[in-house]
Amino acid sequence: MDEKKYVINFEGVDLAFDQPVLSDINLTLEKGEFVYLIGKTGSGKSSLLKSVYADVPIEKGTAVVCGFDLRKIKRRQIPMLRRKLGIIFQDFQLLKDRSVYDNLAFVLRATGWRDRKAMKTRILQALDDVGLLMKAEEQACDLSEGEMQRVAIARAVVNSPELILADEPTGNLDPITSEEIVMLLKHINEKHGTSVLMATHDYIVIDKCRAKVIACEDGKIIVS
Repeated sequence: MDEKKYVINFEGVDLAFDQPVLSDINLTLEKGEFVYLIGKTGSGKSSLLKSVYADVPIEKGTAVVCGFDLRKIKRRQIPMLRRKLGIIFQDFQLLKDRSVYDNLAFVLRATGWRDRKAMKTRILQALDDVGLLMKAEEQACDLSEGEMQRVAIARAVVNSPELILADEPTGNLDPITSEEIVMLLKHINEKHGTSVLMATHDYIVIDKCRAKVIACEDGKIIVS
């Protein structure tokens, strides 16, 4: 298999804590692909996403993400893997006492950026991508929930990741805003060629914004 074609390549993978969560996972995500991950609460969606960013151990099998072998990855290499990923959570996890601009600057500084001019250019581009350029100096705490999720998306893409992992990004949003957020993710996917794996149980959004679907069901991954 051509590893350069894929951002995720899992073959025969088991995830486990005290008991198995998901077993015999066979999953590939191509560069530039948009995929929904569905399943009931507790089915293993979040665990699968966490395994992709090396927060849940791989018990067995082959697991390669953005060129990193997760079975062999060393602790010091995990930050390098995560620089290739953009992670979006349901509860935003913003620094609410800081401005929108500073939320993105924090990410860049944490990943080694030092050139302020280059940082500003990249931050403003990311905010433009999500339609929040005019909100750059506003405090995160003063935004609507939909705007907060847009900031979370901008924060995820500011480092130009190869892969976005979105864990229930519409879970706290109304139906109209939910559709806007998914359309925004699809826009970023199409504009920049960024791969997206989005965990969701929002079947209305899936029906309106069509893409490939995989399911966590009975401890297995099923590709539709």
